[in-house]
Amino acid sequence: MFLDALMAAGLGDLHVLLEYFLPGTGERVDALLLGRRAGEAGLTAVAIELKQWTRASWDTSRPLLLDVGDRQVTHPARQVGGYVHYLDNWISDSLGLTVRGAAVLHNAGPDLVSALRQAVAGGASAPYPIVGRQDLDASLPAREIATRLDCADLEFAPAPLIETFLQTRHRPKAKLLSRVADHIDGNDRFVLIGDQDTARLAILDAVRAERRKDRRHIVVVSGGPGTGKTAIALRMFADLARQPQTNPRLLCPSATLSRQFTRAASDAAKGMIKTFTSGLPAGLTGESVVLVDEVHRAHTYPGQRRAEFPVVLERLINRCAVTVLFLDERQIVRPTEGTTLDELRRMATRHGHTLTSIDLTTQFRCNGSQAYQRWIDTLFSRNGTPQPWTGGEYDLAVADNPRQLEAWNAAHIDNGRSARITAGFCWPWQSPERPPLLPEVSIGWKDKEGEHLWERPWNSRAANTAGVDQGVPARAFWATDPGGHQQIGCIYTAQGLEYDYGAVILGNDLVRTPSGWRARPEASYDDALRHLPAEEYLTYALNTYRVLATRGTQGTRFYSTDPETQAYLRTLLPAAPAAP
Repeated sequence: MFLDALMAAGLGDLHVLLEYFLPGTGERVDALLLGRRAGEAGLTAVAIELKQWTRASWDTSRPLLLDVGDRQVTHPARQVGGYVHYLDNWISDSLGLTVRGAAVLHNAGPDLVSALRQAVAGGASAPYPIVGRQDLDASLPAREIATRLDCADLEFAPAPLIETFLQTRHRPKAKLLSRVADHIDGNDRFVLIGDQDTARLAILDAVRAERRKDRRHIVVVSGGPGTGKTAIALRMFADLARQPQTNPRLLCPSATLSRQFTRAASDAAKGMIKTFTSGLPAGLTGESVVLVDEVHRAHTYPGQRRAEFPVVLERLINRCAVTVLFLDERQIVRPTEGTTLDELRRMATRHGHTLTSIDLTTQFRCNGSQAYQRWIDTLFSRNGTPQPWTGGEYDLAVADNPRQLEAWNAAHIDNGRSARITAGFCWPWQSPERPPLLPEVSIGWKDKEGEHLWERPWNSRAANTAGVDQGVPARAFWATDPGGHQQIGCIYTAQGLEYDYGAVILGNDLVRTPSGWRARPEASYDDALRHLPAEEYLTYALNTYRVLATRGTQGTRFYSTDPETQAYLRTLLPAAPAAP
């Protein structure tokens, strides 16, 4: 029907690219019209978003997020704006490209079209026309239809011009890189101090030195929780964005963390900040400098390994001038994730690459308490025998029950601090993406007052902001956005993030016995782990709870659902005082 509308508009001479791929983002433009304005040498592209909608609804407080059937989707004009922004910022200026866009809803009646236009009136998406069924009526004059598609001034473009466009490599322009760097510069969260800044300068020196050599280089930055790996990664990304020819990318295997990165660096960074799974980001060259945060979470499924090294990570390193990897081997929490410094060294030797290793030692999380970090490392190790906690610089205790954990967190929320509860993956997770969520984390206990039952939902599975108006943030923002304290987070939503106060519920998958820690994988609901042998599961369980126990910057509370483990914790930790 859209092609019929183009013919009715007299636009049959335009080139039409269907499902045009935007490699920087992984998205596709439904249709891209290519033509040339009379008297101009450059090409004009019109990005078209096609919808078959006949109805849609939305909350007036969130007009850019629409309900269509059982899905929540972005307003089509905003989608078009994203395509235009990408083409403006990822296609070389040498093409002289002008970009426009329109949303075409060929089944939509006038009421829906009018409402959609009103929803974006006066906003950033207003310049992109929303075209409905009546706008495409073949009885209208051809020029009028063309005008409504924002194509009335376009004519045939010569084939060499089209071919040049098709062969152009997509990569971010200097103006886009500068805008992203400015945004990070203005974010106080990424001001580095002490050892963090020393490490950053050392990494930059390594990058500068190695980019002058005709060989690949790997920089491995190792450090435990709270040593500033993520802050350094974002700060370095801004530094590299200001340097010519670095063509930088910031990658993370965690979709949660990469979405947080994009928010921190502004939406302009979309395409330069990517979730790193099984493919390489677009536009990388032999001059590129790539940062990979949380590389211990890189996908290493059996089919993803060659010669004992992750295939996709090896391809990345071999493609780029310098690859900077931020690593904590004790944060590997699944058998299908991770790499080690020894593996990286062997791979570098095999390929003739150089490798620089930098260790971060100063702890900036957990109130800067090295004592707490050492204590936690000992507690969650196979043969560790920690001494009772006596440190005063970090608020640490064991709670009597989960209700006490919740009261402690709520009191901190009321005082304007951030606080979250996390748990081992020992309860089913079956809630729908959209609220209301099911109370799946269910814990019962008995005390002198009788029997009690406490039930709360896991965090939302939703990838976007669906439900945020009901106090249910999307999973990527559970740790940072209002309402997240009302759901329980797991390792996959908490890892890599932090908050002021963290409560940790140990499930029955990890219990303390007189002979030490024992794993019970049958108590897990994590399909990637529950079928492992107990000895193998134990490593991942200890790493998981170590990560959860190091998210709180000011204090942590523990509670175990296993009575024997709870009794053990009471021998090590003071009883939780009344909530502040």
